[in-house]
Amino acid sequence: MRGRMHPNPLEGTPFWSDVIAWGGVTPRLLPRVALFGLYALGIAFAHGVVGWQGIHPIHLGYTGALLAVLLVLRTNSSYDRWWEARKLWGAIVNQSRNLAIQCLEYGPNDAAWKETLVRGIEAFCHAARSSLRTELGRAPNERDRAVLERVLGDQSLAIRVEDARHMPSAVARHLAHHLAQARIDAGLDGFAFHVAERELARLVDHVGGCERIRCTPLPRVHAIKLRRFIVIYLLGLPLALATDSIWVLPLSTMLVAYALLAIDQIAHELQNPFSQQSASHLPLDEICAMIEGDLRALLAARR
Repeated sequence: MRGRMHPNPLEGTPFWSDVIAWGGVTPRLLPRVALFGLYALGIAFAHGVVGWQGIHPIHLGYTGALLAVLLVLRTNSSYDRWWEARKLWGAIVNQSRNLAIQCLEYGPNDAAWKETLVRGIEAFCHAARSSLRTELGRAPNERDRAVLERVLGDQSLAIRVEDARHMPSAVARHLAHHLAQARIDAGLDGFAFHVAERELARLVDHVGGCERIRCTPLPRVHAIKLRRFIVIYLLGLPLALATDSIWVLPLSTMLVAYALLAIDQIAHELQNPFSQQSASHLPLDEICAMIEGDLRALLAARR
């Protein structure tokens, strides 16, 4: 019987499933949207008592279009960070396979040495995932020791990696030690040693690129000014619409508020692709599982 095929993520989900889906940024926006709706309701009552002439709708169109352009620019900047992070993890996948192939094909004819190297490469990817998801200042015991123990097969080594200031570097040092040991004791070819060393250095470089994204948020002044513009626009919108209907004004204000606040929240979440608090964080668990499965298959083929 053929195995069950995993759905292709590029195929997406049905249209109406996405429309009625609950989660993501919507639950976080509802309190803010409701607040603007209540404000608009109060303006509607005041308009019924005092009454005033609203401005021409074309002026709302001009200001709304300008605000939309600013939101799109910020969202595009955040998406560039998300996509760069995904490319870096794609490079980590490739370098992990390359390093494993180099070690398996050109390394010593020692099954234990090869398994240690493959386990170390797998641990590097898991250490990178855990390191990027660990918030700055968190205690080491909040890291994912169980996965490191399972992958490395060595509890003491897993504890040393977990307690390290920078977990990927600790695993890279462990791998470098075994490569150097094979070069000295097992006669690993010098050219193969330098190729493997280069692949390991690239792995560390890719993690450094991810850390640059995580530790360098978008300029805060841009977010502050844009969010002020959003609030000013939404506060002025009910005053400008000035309708006699008491319910049209709150509903229209909440619809506009939902659209503007949703785009702003999406941009805010995309700027940190590694945070699990974000609805669109990178699927690092699945990527690490794929790397682990591929490397185990390469190791099994060499036995």
